[in-house]
Amino acid sequence: MKQTRESKKVPSAESIARMADRGEDVSRFFTNRGKMVRPIQRVNVDFTASMLQELDQAAAELNVSRQAVIKAFVRQALDQHHLARASWAWVRSKV
Repeated sequence: MKQTRESKKVPSAESIARMADRGEDVSRFFTNRGKMVRPIQRVNVDFTASMLQELDQAAAELNVSRQAVIKAFVRQALDQHHLARASWAWVRSKV
């Protein structure tokens, strides 16, 4: 007779939540290998037609979406801003 492995059925998120609500230990269902994803907030930004053309051209060159280009450029600008502030703080501390 063949031996078969019994597969452990993983409970749904709803049943895990109900177990937690009853005060049961649900830590065995969490591996801590996941990544925390922060909530996304949507914003509206107005661009001129020429800026949109430039963004679309950059997106086509990079083979990504316009949104990806905007996010990358904003991230780059914020990084530069933080570096500039840090360097000015260092300069002011030396004066």
